[in-house]
Amino acid sequence: MFYDKGLRFECQMCQYCCSVEPGYVYLTKDDIEKASALLNLSFSEFIDKYCRYVDFGSYYLVSLQERENYDCVFLSSKGCGIYHARPLQCRTYPFWKHVIENEDSWKKEGESCPGIGKGGVIPKKEIERLLKKGEEPPFVVIKK
Repeated sequence: MFYDKGLRFECQMCQYCCSVEPGYVYLTKDDIEKASALLNLSFSEFIDKYCRYVDFGSYYLVSLQERENYDCVFLSSKGCGIYHARPLQCRTYPFWKHVIENEDSWKKEGESCPGIGKGGVIPKKEIERLLKKGEEPPFVVIKK
């Protein structure tokens, strides 16, 4: 692997990954439980207020809502409004399979993420732990 000696990454708090471009933040059951507890909401209240369903044909995945400008519903001028309960997808970025597939994909992600290539070296073992963690299945809702 190109990251055998680790990769440099340190979040620069630019908030680009939380805004600017449209996208999905798929939630696990654990993500919803933690965020709803933090906000003192029931599981279903949290989904109703802050989530949307993404159609995958025979089922739906639950994703956080975005504002019209593509900012995450929890992004504020002070950063993430649920930082201590932020979703797994957010906690594992940028160590996603398609981002670290090869050196070119890592460098390409670095064009929009100023934290890539900065800070201390994240060891291979930690990268692989984050990759594995990021493979946890999202919350699925069967509606069809």
